Amino acid sequence: MNFPDLSGRTAVVTGGARGIGYSLASALARQGVSVGLLDLLPDVAQSAERLASETGARTTSAVVDVTDPQSVERAFESARAALGTPDLLITAAGITIWGDSADVEPNVWAKVIDVNLSGTFYCTQAFARALLAEGREGSAVLVSSMSGRIVNVPQRQASYNASKAAVDQLAKSLAVEWAPAIRVNAIAPGYILSDMTRQFTESNPELAAEWVSMIPAGRMGEPSDLDGVVLLLASSASSYLTGQTLVIDGGYTAV
Repeated sequence: MNFPDLSGRTAVVTGGARGIGYSLASALARQGVSVGLLDLLPDVAQSAERLASETGARTTSAVVDVTDPQSVERAFESARAALGTPDLLITAAGITIWGDSADVEPNVWAKVIDVNLSGTFYCTQAFARALLAEGREGSAVLVSSMSGRIVNVPQRQASYNASKAAVDQLAKSLAVEWAPAIRVNAIAPGYILSDMTRQFTESNPELAAEWVSMIPAGRMGEPSDLDGVVLLLASSASSYLTGQTLVIDGGYTAV
């Protein structure tokens, strides 16, 4: 894949220390994008160094709690100081906590909603503020999930499903509000074998087999399966595409 217009641009990727976030940051970096990695994990600095070593891209990092607007603002200010004002954003920070909804504690429910929905909003808000103030254009890609459209079985994760459905609507709302300056879209991955997911499936092979049996493509996705769509959404090649959620799930939600 080659998107020449991405070269020289600057991105912020939340949840960038590992997993899907790091994979998408790498895809951008290989197109010549400077990347700021944000994550709650303290080893995000090592991830940024590794990304620079692997791709030759300019990188920076910041430890951030996406549920804290002040922490988010400081992190974006740090990225701007190091790399310039970001005009690309990927919000990959997210969590899921399984549990019977009849028994879930309020703090557990709130934590999932705060990270997945509020955290996504705060980061997108900080991203947009700088661009709108400077009169510049940009593109944001919010990482949602197929779980915003279907109910995964057999796991019980109502808070996660609800939060991701809200992210889809958030992408639409912000896309309309900030058009034409900032395009906002979302991707809705299906079962993706990130590092954490792979560890889980290796420990729970029967459940993994059940998941795969419901995927028409016959396999779970790899993080790199998301690269093409995200690069397209970041690029001006999709300049007329905004307010959409693109599902990448091997056909799971088509059944």
